[in-house]
Amino acid sequence: MARISLAYTPSSPGIPLSVLSVPMENKYKCQQCHLVLRKPVQAQCGHRFCVHCFKLLTSSGPKPCEACRQEEIYEEPISILNSNEAFPDNAAGREIASLPARCFNQSCTWTGSIKEYESQHEGQCEFDKVQCEACKLSILRSDKDRHNERECEARTLNCKYCKMTFNFKDIKAHDEICVKFPLQCKDCGKKKIPREKFSDHIKSCAKSRSACPFSEVGCKSMIENGKLSDHEHSSTMEHLRLLLPMVLSVDRTRAETTGAGEWQEDSGLGLYRAPEEGASMGTGAAATIQPFDLEKKVNALENIVCVLNREVERSSVTMEAFSHQHRLDQEKIENLSNKVRQLERTLTMRDLQLSETEQLVRELQLCTYDGIFVWKIGDFSRRRQNAVAGQAPAMFSPAFYSSKYGYKMCLRLYLNGDGTGRGTHLSLFFVVMRGKCDALLKWPFSQKVTLMLLDQNNREHIIDAFRPDVTSTSFQRPISEMNIASGCPLFCPLAKLAGKSPYLRDDTIFIKAIVDLTGL
Repeated sequence: MARISLAYTPSSPGIPLSVLSVPMENKYKCQQCHLVLRKPVQAQCGHRFCVHCFKLLTSSGPKPCEACRQEEIYEEPISILNSNEAFPDNAAGREIASLPARCFNQSCTWTGSIKEYESQHEGQCEFDKVQCEACKLSILRSDKDRHNERECEARTLNCKYCKMTFNFKDIKAHDEICVKFPLQCKDCGKKKIPREKFSDHIKSCAKSRSACPFSEVGCKSMIENGKLSDHEHSSTMEHLRLLLPMVLSVDRTRAETTGAGEWQEDSGLGLYRAPEEGASMGTGAAATIQPFDLEKKVNALENIVCVLNREVERSSVTMEAFSHQHRLDQEKIENLSNKVRQLERTLTMRDLQLSETEQLVRELQLCTYDGIFVWKIGDFSRRRQNAVAGQAPAMFSPAFYSSKYGYKMCLRLYLNGDGTGRGTHLSLFFVVMRGKCDALLKWPFSQKVTLMLLDQNNREHIIDAFRPDVTSTSFQRPISEMNIASGCPLFCPLAKLAGKSPYLRDDTIFIKAIVDLTGL
């Protein structure tokens, strides 16, 4: 008899009875948990248990089977439950796995078999009730993510301003002390000022109003921070006017105080004597009050002087800061200018490379490797006018080859003629160009060349052919990009292109070159 592996420990007891879509048969019921058997095992007495339940029953040693006692069939040692004498009941397991099942959650419409329920649906149903780990509230599985993110009172959040972590219930209290919390200045309307910088902003806010430093002497103006210097400059005369009575009063009080306390010379006796007693008695009360008024005014003047000194120092610091910032800005401008010049040079190089690449692509599109080349020349009238005017007397065709690794060649056409054919003929020349495989070729170039102006009615082509002069430099191995052109200055009379010429249709002509490849 097979034994149950002690290393195998299922995670849960039987399947709820409400999962079954058919009436429950007792043979499918666990004798311990009284639920549908999950991974059934059969004891030696014949009763079936979930493997989980059987492990729990026998975890402390063999025990008598209560089902045998209830059925009054208890008999030792058969009715003793022992893990060494039990075996997995695979036949019952297969029968149970094929039973029809449904989800016991009311809102769920899932149906299937017990096997599918265990493998696909159990523990995954969106309508299962699960407990939130943070707040311990029972919620639907489908609402778990939304609950964790938006509804859970015990969820932790990161402050979106200072990134500190705290509980959701503390969010309002945190907002009141968060140093990064954005505030709005009620004076200038600026928003998103961090709380830690708000006091500095209030001090420097251009719209914030404060009393004029000369309010001590009667100036009633409330000045915006950024306009204090403008106010002091425009109200200088007004401030001096307000200061004048105080300065005069101080001076007068000082003179009176000094006069009352000094010794005076008697003109008759030439002696010094004290002031008259009566005068002293008459001015006693005033002498007591005047020093107090004088001290108050002196303090006010000292405060004003301090304010003016601070303004001078602030202006000096501001000017120095502006000067330093100006130097930094100049350096940044110079660096940016250098970068712009560098980028312009790079862009010029890129444009040149792009132009070369486009030219190469055009040449490759028109290139042939069999010694035969057809050159289509459109917009003939405009091109010939430019040639007559001397703007573009000659034009080159794209390159073509005798073979992939053979001679590189092109054609040169003068639409208003060249040399003896100028003004009367089309002049067509053959040009040998420098190729990548010239070292492998036979030199001088000696292949027969045939040049043709094609009749677009396919009747009578204009044909001229020649065999190269091997002594001419035009057919030696090129040492520059291309050799001197050689060909037919009197290739075709221009008169043949006048009127309804078969060689010129839709303002287009076709020229064909054929290189004889015999001997290559």
